[in-house]
Amino acid sequence: MVDLQAQYLRMKSEIDTAIEDVLIKGDFIQGELVKIFESELARYTGSGHVISCANGTDALQIAMMALRFKKGDEVILPVHTYVATAEVIAVLGLSPIFVDVDKTTFTIDIDQVRKAITPKTVAIVPVHLYGLCADMESLLSLARRYDLKIIEDAAQALGSVYHFSDGINMAAGTMGIIGATSFFPSKNLGAYGDGGALFCSDDSLATLLRMVANHGQKEKYRHEIIGVNSRLDTIQAAILRVKLGYFDSYIQRRKVVAEYYDKHLASTEFLKLPQGVTYSSHTYHQYTVVTRGVDRDRLKKYLANLGIPTMIYYPIPLHHQIPYRSNASFPVAEELSRTVLSLPIHTEMDEDQLSYICSSINDFE
Repeated sequence: MVDLQAQYLRMKSEIDTAIEDVLIKGDFIQGELVKIFESELARYTGSGHVISCANGTDALQIAMMALRFKKGDEVILPVHTYVATAEVIAVLGLSPIFVDVDKTTFTIDIDQVRKAITPKTVAIVPVHLYGLCADMESLLSLARRYDLKIIEDAAQALGSVYHFSDGINMAAGTMGIIGATSFFPSKNLGAYGDGGALFCSDDSLATLLRMVANHGQKEKYRHEIIGVNSRLDTIQAAILRVKLGYFDSYIQRRKVVAEYYDKHLASTEFLKLPQGVTYSSHTYHQYTVVTRGVDRDRLKKYLANLGIPTMIYYPIPLHHQIPYRSNASFPVAEELSRTVLSLPIHTEMDEDQLSYICSSINDFE
């Protein structure tokens, strides 16, 4: 699904030099390169502040801790997402309130969000899924009306841009009060290990986020609030700085792969291809199709036998997972769990590989 080795070989000299410099300096924890990477990513996204941390899950937890939600507060999130989005809500003693997703974009359904708001609701966590932003303009309007916080889960959409109706463009992760992202190796901007970051444009809140991520302290050994230990290693920051320089070309290459799929699978009747929207660019963290009239799992097995990897994001909706089980019905998410299939898409794919994948799919009976 992702060829990290080939990607590394393309920039081997720069990566090796960056790592070697950290090894020589011995500046492994909260080194100067971490601060430099944060400032460079802030400039790239247009965020006032970037606060790095250990992983994307921590980023979500740190955000909710900094906003000082109380046990029993309700947080609305889509039921069709990775468990981490719900997990941190539950870990903090908050109540995850699931809503269904839009059947076209697979992102959070605005009408469902509106119906789920109660006096206990404190926040909405839209997930920018597969590389496409959720409908943030509508969500921000709802948030203002009901005095709610929006925490963006942008782990799959770093590099995507949202286009507001007034002509303003903003990067994924920078529109809500806080944004969270992941640098897991397979992400659009991936480290060679775990990593994450928060985006925030409020100076005071950014200071609080940084304190929460660092044991609740601004000054060493002076702990003002309860925090956690969550930091991005200097080696990972050095690697990410190199890869950030290639990031726009990475996104463009993913779009080229997606366009190839769009063209060569357009007539494949048993597949519904990803649908674009006018309000968001798509960085294609995943190229996710929906099967129609065929057995998705049989197609997956058929492709595996031909050496073509595929993934299912996500095979079990969160309300069917044991810790979050409920009798609620979310028909779109339930149908997607039976029909979605993500095809290989990454920066190193060539036309021969793409041709083989598409012809194999079109030969499926």
